[in-house]
Amino acid sequence: MVEYKLTELTAESPPDEAWWSAILADAEAQVNTTESTLVEIEPGPENDAPIDWKWAEKLYKEDAIITLTVTGFNRGGLLVEDDRIQGFVPISHIIEISEETDDEQRKEILAAYSGRDLKLKVIECSPKRERVVLSERAALAAPGRRIELLDTLVPGARITGCVTTVTNFGVFIDLGGVEGLIHISELSWGRVGHPSEVLSPDQEIEVYVLHLDQERCRVALSLKRLYPNPWDEAVQRYQPGDVAQAVITNIVPYGAFARLKAGLDGLIHISEMAGNPNSPAEILTEGQTVQVSILHINAERQQLGLRLHSLEGESM
Repeated sequence: MVEYKLTELTAESPPDEAWWSAILADAEAQVNTTESTLVEIEPGPENDAPIDWKWAEKLYKEDAIITLTVTGFNRGGLLVEDDRIQGFVPISHIIEISEETDDEQRKEILAAYSGRDLKLKVIECSPKRERVVLSERAALAAPGRRIELLDTLVPGARITGCVTTVTNFGVFIDLGGVEGLIHISELSWGRVGHPSEVLSPDQEIEVYVLHLDQERCRVALSLKRLYPNPWDEAVQRYQPGDVAQAVITNIVPYGAFARLKAGLDGLIHISEMAGNPNSPAEILTEGQTVQVSILHINAERQQLGLRLHSLEGESM
């Protein structure tokens, strides 16, 4: 499991360049991992013609729709080009493919794209890296929609979007012409092991606009900020020694995480489990309802220490 140590965002401390750099590094690592294992199934004809970078940058800045021909594919997506531009359409930006598509179906769908003309938008243009990334999904929105949307979005706004991609570090949301990112730390006030526990591809949701950078076309989103922060009233609701009902959400070698009804997540360390089990899994399962005692609570750091009081239907 990936450990995330990024500073939690607040209205007073919006995402800075370091935050975005960390996010993009995670994203790039995931892309590189995927691309390093690509198997070229159906290569297109060789084409070493240089890219017209002024043209490519114009297409990106104007959010224009362009028609390109699919010249080949690999497991990561489609290769497309015309006489002035060539680039790559990642698999997450291909309309007919979803996260649920298995490898065999994916190969068949990609093969069927070969030779087709696609309407696309440039979503990344980097002459320094000699990289042009395009999207079939983005081209569903009218030309200029990205520019229009970025002009109207403001921090604190609520907007409906559709989940396009679920990654280890967060979830990408199509806002109708612009993709925004919900980092894993912004999915829930409680602990999230993986973003797929909260959201699924093609799911329509309302999101909170945390921050946007129009120049770089970056939109940071939040799901948890649509709801009250349960930690704000944690100390008023619970005190050390209180007994409460909780549900086991995750089991780790050193203990188990449990969620109280108020939405607070706490840790039951293995040393706080009666019977001295060698592993928490010997007595607990995910989804199990238990009674816990509050050991300590630190709302500022969002830390809650618990002791296993009793299992459902038992007394300890």
